[in-house]
Amino acid sequence: MVSSFAVDFRKTYYILPNLFTLSSVFCGFVSISLSASGQAGSDLYQAALAICFGFFFDTADGRVARLTKTQTDLGRDLDSLADAITFGVAPAIMVYKWGLTNFGRWGIFFAGLYVCAGVMRLARFNVLARREAATGHTTPGKYTLGLTIPASASVLVFMVLVAHKVGQYRMASEGVVATVVLVLSYLMVSRVKFRSFKDLRLNRRTIELVLLLAGCGVVVALNGVDKSLIFLVMILAYIVLGIAETVLQMQRRFVEQRKDKKAASAEPETPPDDEVLRELGAFDATDDG
Repeated sequence: MVSSFAVDFRKTYYILPNLFTLSSVFCGFVSISLSASGQAGSDLYQAALAICFGFFFDTADGRVARLTKTQTDLGRDLDSLADAITFGVAPAIMVYKWGLTNFGRWGIFFAGLYVCAGVMRLARFNVLARREAATGHTTPGKYTLGLTIPASASVLVFMVLVAHKVGQYRMASEGVVATVVLVLSYLMVSRVKFRSFKDLRLNRRTIELVLLLAGCGVVVALNGVDKSLIFLVMILAYIVLGIAETVLQMQRRFVEQRKDKKAASAEPETPPDDEVLRELGAFDATDDG
């Protein structure tokens, strides 16, 4: 007698997004190995390319999880750990070997500060996500609090790629590199709001924006500009947009608060209630004598 076993292949779907996440971790490990063991520009260039592959796997794991409807708490926590390695530790070691070695121990401090800020950013994101899920908010927000760690890593990665492509490996000075690392570290833990682009809808305005960006990309590509420089300019424009919007929102809020204070001070004092005056004897008859 042959017994038959029913295999539920849907259970294997839960492995797919985790495989993409682990692939991102492997890319981060490859980048760390190349940065730690290499001294030449080609080694750090390959380390930056490994992080670029990590970007692909990090984007794909969420898409696969949503398509297969296999989003789990394990996958969310695993994704945060993967981001800490691939977009936190790996870019920090890469940028340290690229432009912070002359600072000595201060260079190690700057790179370590970037890692700590990235981990704090991931932890805060997880806390806010669980809080929103507990309150029933399932729709994605229009803004994200603080610069995401993949966006911060992309700035460092494309700096290395652009410097390698233009033929001048030390295109940026050590002071500029240290300043960029410190600014990115601050933006990750700051309260600056950046657009998440998760609430985009297929409308006329979105189509016009996509066509405009595509047209600009075609024009720049035809002029022979390196693709990594295009991505670097785009991510810097995204960061500037987030800072500008936050400044405008703060200015608008400050103006509204000043208007509220002026309106409150301009209001006439309310006369005391007649009942209170009566208790104080204001309406008692006086004896003129």
